[in-house]
Amino acid sequence: MKKDRVMKRLIPIHGNACLQTRGDAFTTLARSIVGQQISVKAAQTVWDRFVQLPRKINPTHVLKLKTEDMRAAGLSARKVQYLQDLATHFGQGRVQEKSWADMADDDIIAELTAIRGIGRWTAEMFLIFHLMRPNVLPLDDVGLINGISHNYFSGEAVSRSDAREVAAAWSPFCSVATWYIWRSLDPVPVAY
Repeated sequence: MKKDRVMKRLIPIHGNACLQTRGDAFTTLARSIVGQQISVKAAQTVWDRFVQLPRKINPTHVLKLKTEDMRAAGLSARKVQYLQDLATHFGQGRVQEKSWADMADDDIIAELTAIRGIGRWTAEMFLIFHLMRPNVLPLDDVGLINGISHNYFSGEAVSRSDAREVAAAWSPFCSVATWYIWRSLDPVPVAY
């Protein structure tokens, strides 16, 4: 608030809510894959159907699912492949989940983006919402760019460079400032 006039205005408006982590890493990433490129409502419907298939949402149980059953739950063929690859990575220990606390953000992003279906944006959302990393700036996030445009540039289009310049005042709490920018556009927080 001391470094940024917009944050000085936004934080008191939305100050009673906060970022919260939920679920385990595998479930959080699986849910992110299920929700890619579809509406929040559609994602919830597909997720609700998907979680009924295995006895438990974990790599072992997901790998035992039949492709046809996953497709019948509303998953595209590609998302089925992505979920299987995610389960394989976790099941074979190819993700260093126990080391994440000591790893740099970029190293975790590199590890996660090696999994099919997980891009930089998904990895950054994971850093923010699951690992609760305080200084992530998701420049590929449309909401962040729109929020910066709205709050700092009177609605004029902004580039990633403009966004990075605005966010310089937010460090080392870019995740927190991003969250408040999102709240300025939609006061209902999204949980990942």
